Amino acid sequence: MKKMFALLLCMAMVFSLVACSGDNGSDNTLIYGSGDYDSINPIMNEHCEIKHLLFDSLVKRDGDGDLVASLAESWSYDETTMTYTFKLAEGVKWHDGEAFTADDVKFTIGAIMNPDNGSENYPNYEEVAAINVISDTEIEFVLSEPNFAFLDYMTMAILPEHLLSGEDMWESDYFKNPIGTGPYKLESWDASQAITLVKNEDYFAGAANIDTIIFKIVTDDSVKALQLGSGELDLAQVTPKDAAAFEGEEGLTVYDMATADYRGILYNFWNPFWQENADLIPAINYAIDRQSIVDAVLLGQGFTAYSPIQLNKYNYDGVEHYDYDPEKAAQVLESVGCEKDTEGYWCRNGERISFTINATPGDQVRIDMAQIAAQQLQEIGLDVKANVPAEGIDWGGQECCIIGWGSPFDADDHTYKVFGTGKGANYSGYSNADVDKYLTLARQTDDEAERAEYYKQFQIALAEAPAYTFFCYIDGIFVADSSLKGIAADTVLGHHGVGIFWNITEWSIEN
Repeated sequence: MKKMFALLLCMAMVFSLVACSGDNGSDNTLIYGSGDYDSINPIMNEHCEIKHLLFDSLVKRDGDGDLVASLAESWSYDETTMTYTFKLAEGVKWHDGEAFTADDVKFTIGAIMNPDNGSENYPNYEEVAAINVISDTEIEFVLSEPNFAFLDYMTMAILPEHLLSGEDMWESDYFKNPIGTGPYKLESWDASQAITLVKNEDYFAGAANIDTIIFKIVTDDSVKALQLGSGELDLAQVTPKDAAAFEGEEGLTVYDMATADYRGILYNFWNPFWQENADLIPAINYAIDRQSIVDAVLLGQGFTAYSPIQLNKYNYDGVEHYDYDPEKAAQVLESVGCEKDTEGYWCRNGERISFTINATPGDQVRIDMAQIAAQQLQEIGLDVKANVPAEGIDWGGQECCIIGWGSPFDADDHTYKVFGTGKGANYSGYSNADVDKYLTLARQTDDEAERAEYYKQFQIALAEAPAYTFFCYIDGIFVADSSLKGIAADTVLGHHGVGIFWNITEWSIEN
C-alpha cells in the first residue's frame, strides 16, 4: 500500500462496496470506479460510460473528434432528396450470436422518435420523415428538412430488435441484461456493487486486449479516491482536490483531460418563483465570482464560462460574459424594483428574495459549487441556501440546481434539445422564441459563415434572457494504475467527462 494512504485505508474499509482487489486473481482485469446504474439504456439516457463498451453506433468519433466508420462502413448524402444512405458492415453479430441488420437500426431510431417513449434524444431526429431498409446491409433516412447535425447523431448506440420488439423501452428486463455488438459483453451484474464485462472474442473490429473490465460501483467521490490509493481501483475519475494528492505518486498516473463540460445553475422556470423573478437572473450572474470557483473547487483545472458552446468553433466571444461585478448586480436589482430590508437582504414586493440551490448527492464538485455560490449571493444580500437532497434532484419541484452539459462536437448537440422550447433535454422549462429560431436555422445549413451568424445570435439571445448562470468548464481528471496503457490523453471529453473509453480495444495492462 502506498504510504500516504495508510491511515486513510483503515477508514476506507468501512465504506468498501465490493470485495475485490486490484489483481482480482488475474493480470488482465481492469477495475473501474463507476457511478451506479439502475439500468443500461443508451437511447433513453445518454449519461453513461459503460455504453461505449457494450454497444456500437453507425459512426463514431476518433481521437481527433472526426467521424469515422463503425457499424456503417460508408455513407452518403443526397442534398436534392435530403437522404442519408448508410452501407453497413457485414458479418456483425450481437452478443447472443444473432446477426446485426439494418432492421436493428430502423428499430432503434424509431424507438427514440416514438413520442410515447419520452426519449430526451428525440429532438436529434425531428426531421426524419422516413426510414427505409433497402437490404440487411443498407438503410436510408429521408429528412423533411435539412439537419446538418444528423450525421453527428448517428453516433447513437444501436439496440437489437429481436430482443426489444414489443418491449417497454424503459422497463424491459433487457436493460438490466443488455446485449450489444460492442467489444465487451455483460457477464454479471451485482446490483449497486459491480458490473462485470468480458471481452467479445468475436468483435467485428478486432478483439480487445484486456480480458475483463469490472465497473465497481463507488458513488462517493472521497471513497473513490481512497480506493484508488489502496489499489482497489485501477482507474477512476476524481475531483481536482483528490487528484492533487496523487500527483507524483509512484505507480499511479494522473490524466488531466480537456472537456466541453460546463457547470452552472439551472433555473426551474416551471416553478412559480422563477416565473415571477426571471428578471433577477442577470443580477445573480453578476454576483457570481467564477474565477474564485475555478480556484477553490477546481484548483485552477478549468476556466470561467459564459456560453454553452464556448469550446466550439461557433462560439461568439463578444456575448455578455457577466463578469463578476457586485455593483452591477445591485443596479439590476434596483432597476426591477427591489429594495433592501433592515438586515441588508434584497426584497421584492415586501418579501425577501430567497431560494435554494440543489446539488447532486455524492458529486463533491457540484456540492462545493452550490455552497460557494450560495455564500457569494448571501454576501450581496440574497437569501440563498445550498442543499443536497438525499433522494436526488427533483427536476420538476425544485427551484434550481447545479447543472452540467457539454457540446464537444457539433454545436447543435446539447443546445437544440437543451434550450429549445419543449425539447427532450430542456429540464428547466426555458422558452425563448429567438433562441428557438436561431438554433433551428443553424442546424438547417452547412454554410459555416451562416451557421456562425446563427449561433452568434443564439448566444446573444440566451445571454439577454439567461436560462442558466454559467460557472466554469471543468477538466476531466482520471487517475490510473501506471500499468494501464493506451489512454488517449489528448482526447477532448464530453458531458460528465464521458469518452475516455473510445479506444478501449487498444488498451492493455503491462505488469
